[in-house]
Amino acid sequence: MTLLVYLSVLFPLIGLAQSSDVFRLEYLNIPENDTGIKTQRYKFLFNVPIKLNPKKDYLVAGFEYNKLDIGYSRNFDFDQSDLNRFHVVDFNLGFITKWNENWNFVGILTPRFASNFTDGTLTDDFFMNATATFWKENSKADKPFRIVLGLSYNSTTGLPIPLPLISYYRKFHPNWSYMLGIPRSNFKYHFAKKHSLEMALFLDGYFINIQDNIVLPDSQIASKISLSALVAALGYEFSVAKRMKFYTFVGRSIEQEGKLRADNRDDVFLLNDEANFYIRTGFKIGIF
Repeated sequence: MTLLVYLSVLFPLIGLAQSSDVFRLEYLNIPENDTGIKTQRYKFLFNVPIKLNPKKDYLVAGFEYNKLDIGYSRNFDFDQSDLNRFHVVDFNLGFITKWNENWNFVGILTPRFASNFTDGTLTDDFFMNATATFWKENSKADKPFRIVLGLSYNSTTGLPIPLPLISYYRKFHPNWSYMLGIPRSNFKYHFAKKHSLEMALFLDGYFINIQDNIVLPDSQIASKISLSALVAALGYEFSVAKRMKFYTFVGRSIEQEGKLRADNRDDVFLLNDEANFYIRTGFKIGIF
């Protein structure tokens, strides 16, 4: 399996909804590249933890909205009027419990509507995500660490099996930490109490329904649009409080493919396979 094929399977899995944040506001700008395509994304996320009992079991209910504006400076040999604006709406329902003395369990169901919504809401706009992870953390150790091991299933991958989610974090020095895993790895320098710089490698992308199918010049039909990107970036974070941060990342995609797809998710047209600059900034309140 090539890297881009693997990424195209993985992106919807880790996509826009499965987040450890309680609140997030974010703006993404992918400027125009040699293919003449540019993308802007606006994200809003809000999750509410509800304590269920003295054991500190929690129900988490949440909502996430993403708007994507895509611009084209060149014309294709098909109607692209329905490819300019897309929306992704997620509803999160999760459960957090202390599994044993060392491990916590987190389960999440995420119904998703992802579409250009030109004709209201259709059955093909609906996708279902599910995630189950075990989480172990010791923030008071001499070298604080966190381990997340889990599985996630997403109906857009086309695979009938869950795929792995893995993350290992360690602060091995008062000024240095790293995180290794999927969908994100980083190496961070904490140069002041509230300030840090990092080098990051992470995945980004989307998989969205197109309500009015597009007829291509070769008579194939496009009914989905997707983007897969592996991004290397430099980031800065300012911590307002322990889990409340402003952040900015500036980088470039290493591997990237924007495609139109058929109903069976086969590739039918390559929109964009050129590297892009990548700028992302926002504010978040997280559980990590």
